[in-house]
Amino acid sequence: MEQQVLEKLKLTPIPLIENTGECVIKLSGISWQRFKQLDACLDGIKSLRLTYVTGRLEIMTISSKHERLKTTIGYLLEAYMRENGIRFYGSGGFTLMKEGESSGEPDESYCIGKDKDIPDIVIEVIITSGSIKKLDIYKSKNVAEVWFWKSEQLRIFHLKGNDYQEIPRSKFLPELDLDILLRYTQYQDQYDAVQDFVKAIQKNAPDY
Repeated sequence: MEQQVLEKLKLTPIPLIENTGECVIKLSGISWQRFKQLDACLDGIKSLRLTYVTGRLEIMTISSKHERLKTTIGYLLEAYMRENGIRFYGSGGFTLMKEGESSGEPDESYCIGKDKDIPDIVIEVIITSGSIKKLDIYKSKNVAEVWFWKSEQLRIFHLKGNDYQEIPRSKFLPELDLDILLRYTQYQDQYDAVQDFVKAIQKNAPDY
């Protein structure tokens, strides 16, 4: 059955699914070589996301809600850094891969201070959960911070030694109140969300 689904995926472009209509195909016992073959077959289908860690593969469809949310979070974060004179470089959702072991794409990623090969911050928006631990992917590439949005909450994990620890605020943006940022992600209108957030920053209001 899974093989039939994969064959269909290779042949049929899958459009963005409205609302929360995401789904996940979970496969195990997949060699790195097989993963690379599947990745090549599905290349170019933007509404699919492949995640691989040591033999486990997940193929997830990405909904329009997911795309809007990750873009809104990115816009707000960039507005905050610009208004506070924080030099940053957006890396987008390029693939972070450790050959033979893991591969995954963050929704957004940023280097702080100067441009680097590995981003300082990656952002993951989770609408539909898979079973693969995304932190394993980012730990293998020594990504300093991983931000997870899920169920109207934003959690930050910072790499300390060989493992991630949850922290209340970003080490790179210690003055950023996550609860305030979340307030603007709930706006129905993305443009208004960014405009109001910028006005609040400029006024230096204690509650943004």
